[in-house]
Amino acid sequence: MYAAKRGKQGYEVWAPDGTPASRDRLETLEQLRSALDGEELDNHYQPKLDLRTGRIVGLEALVRWNHPTRGLLYPDVFLPLAEQAGLMRRLALRVLERSLRDLQTWRAHGHDLSVAVNLSVSNLQDVALPEQVAMLLDACGVPAEALVLEITEDVLMADAPRSQQVMAGLRTLGVRLSVDDYGTGYSSLSYLRALPVDELKLDRSFVTHLTSDPRAAAIVRSTLQLSRDLGMSMVVEGVEDADSLAALREWGCDVAQGYHISRPMPAERVLGWLDARPMRAGVVAGER
Repeated sequence: MYAAKRGKQGYEVWAPDGTPASRDRLETLEQLRSALDGEELDNHYQPKLDLRTGRIVGLEALVRWNHPTRGLLYPDVFLPLAEQAGLMRRLALRVLERSLRDLQTWRAHGHDLSVAVNLSVSNLQDVALPEQVAMLLDACGVPAEALVLEITEDVLMADAPRSQQVMAGLRTLGVRLSVDDYGTGYSSLSYLRALPVDELKLDRSFVTHLTSDPRAAAIVRSTLQLSRDLGMSMVVEGVEDADSLAALREWGCDVAQGYHISRPMPAERVLGWLDARPMRAGVVAGER
């Protein structure tokens, strides 16, 4: 794990033994700083399907880096570096603003949607975040309830008192909060009682063997029941086949997301995809 230290030129990345990080890593960091000032970072969006109505009710924003020489880079390549180098605040606000502006466009075309944006450890410990979110919501003309902020379990447990303060501020705005990748982290039921969470998003690892592994199916059904008992909605991600989708619908799952519904797409394709999609309840493009 690399550490970020403040130097004369801002944050510098150092290895655990106190030596500077590799030349390639530092070069990537400088390129990422430039990307934050330019137009190389872009959002792709993956739709979420309401299994009761068959309607698309939201999209998750997934940042991509259109690197000038390496092509399209996925977040696992550059987000850890951004976190270590102190760039996540800028990056997250950029993704959030782009997401809200895109959402406002889709809503103006008659699509009653929400958008979900992921938060990192440093984002959830930034006490200024609620005020910044409020300003962006106002500037983009988007109601707070149309924004979902997704937070993984490990992020929730990092500096829990400060995280709770930030989450409380976000909830006061009316923003919805979702526990992302539920079931892969601490999985402590106590935080579900204590924290102002609106939604559980079950990790894709439980869906991969949903129709072939009775234990995986039991975990999904029990988590569905838990979400109902706690008054939370539940999203299941990683749905990649019709059989899994049918099982989730039969069990009363609220919302599904995955390649069987749609792969992530650039913002400019979303409106066309929404308009071309069959509107019959329960219909999914590609479902048989």
